Amino acid sequence: MMLETLPIRPFTQPGTCKAHVPGSKSITNRALLLAALNEGPVTLCGALFSEDAEVMITALRALGIETSADAQNQTVTVQGQGGMIPVATGDIFVGNAGTVARFLVAALALRWGGSYRLDGTEAMRRRPMRGLLETLESCGCAFAWEAEPYHFPFKMKTQGLRKGVWEVNAEASSQILSALLLVASLTDGPVRVQQNGNTVSKPFITMTKRMIATFRRDGAIPDEAPDGYAFKPVSYRIPNGNYKVEPDATAASYFLSLPMVIGSSVEVSGISPDSLQGDVAYHRILDEIGFLTTFTHNGLLSEVPAGALSGGIFDFNDISDTFLTLAALAPLLSEPVTITGIAHTRKQETDRVTAMANELRKLGQGIEEKTDSITINPNREKLHEIAHQGIEIDTYEDHRVAMSFGILGCADLRGNGQPWLTINNPLCCAKTFPGFFDELERLRLSSHA
Repeated sequence: MMLETLPIRPFTQPGTCKAHVPGSKSITNRALLLAALNEGPVTLCGALFSEDAEVMITALRALGIETSADAQNQTVTVQGQGGMIPVATGDIFVGNAGTVARFLVAALALRWGGSYRLDGTEAMRRRPMRGLLETLESCGCAFAWEAEPYHFPFKMKTQGLRKGVWEVNAEASSQILSALLLVASLTDGPVRVQQNGNTVSKPFITMTKRMIATFRRDGAIPDEAPDGYAFKPVSYRIPNGNYKVEPDATAASYFLSLPMVIGSSVEVSGISPDSLQGDVAYHRILDEIGFLTTFTHNGLLSEVPAGALSGGIFDFNDISDTFLTLAALAPLLSEPVTITGIAHTRKQETDRVTAMANELRKLGQGIEEKTDSITINPNREKLHEIAHQGIEIDTYEDHRVAMSFGILGCADLRGNGQPWLTINNPLCCAKTFPGFFDELERLRLSSHA
């Protein structure tokens, strides 16, 4: 039976909690693709098991790349094909997974004489692909659009990727640039990936480059210069055939913010300062509003000293997946919060800026929404009034909307431990964190023990 709604049970007393988050989606799906392109088998340890990862694994299997998954031990073994795509024809479904949509299409372009049809969900059909597809066209791919040009669904015929200069516009998504970087080492000659304009979420490009270096036989990070990223032909062959996936820093942001709601402290296991993930920097935003965060030998500890938490103006362009976490909890702050650098999030799983604005208005908060920003003027009195009436939060099939407001619902605003906030369609969290609400309930019970 589908769980259509979930009332969030508040924490009724502060407690010191230790939270566990699954493997990073961004790292898992990059590693799955790199493993498929590797010479020989690769075992991913600590891999994420979620909808997005399952979509990637299913697509790889459809293309003749054998994978075996062990969810209990969080491992996936991929029989790498050394840059070859065994199956020359296929019908591939990318779901609503941006990493699959961009990375896999670029990998398919390596195949000589390939013919593929690709499609995704209705939401995926609206997400930006043009920058990547135009570059692949210039490198020898041919596309036939079934609906809107440069959007899913489409058919592609592949002839391998030409060496030389690949010009790309990745202003809409850093994944467009990452997709090209992931395959540029596997051409038959030198390649320079030249970016026209800027891109968003730049730490994800750094993640991609560092992971490429780990898999490349020569261990070299792609050279970056003002005129682009330079690649010489080098195969992928990771030492020892093993790759460790880090815990998800974006998922950690929810639990790191939990002390704002419940008091005391939360430690998220496995998060380190030298993480591949730019979203680790979210803890600095927490520090600026009045938290105290500390890296320990176990992970990252977050606590709230006595006193009100402030607001401020924060640029989330580099860590935009975490902006929803702060926005959902802004009603508990003492001052307004302005979040900027988020225009590109309007073209993700949903229009995230408008989604957050809609739900925060339902909570009685003063909202100023602009193309690239949102300002939340906290109204604690109105929030308490609405909490006593009860409120349902719509999630727009977006896992991050669900998880962000799930943390807000942990506040005991009625003062009696009774739920006041209900999440509609909580199962949308399966996209990246299927066990999110189970982990939240485990923490609540442990704080009351």
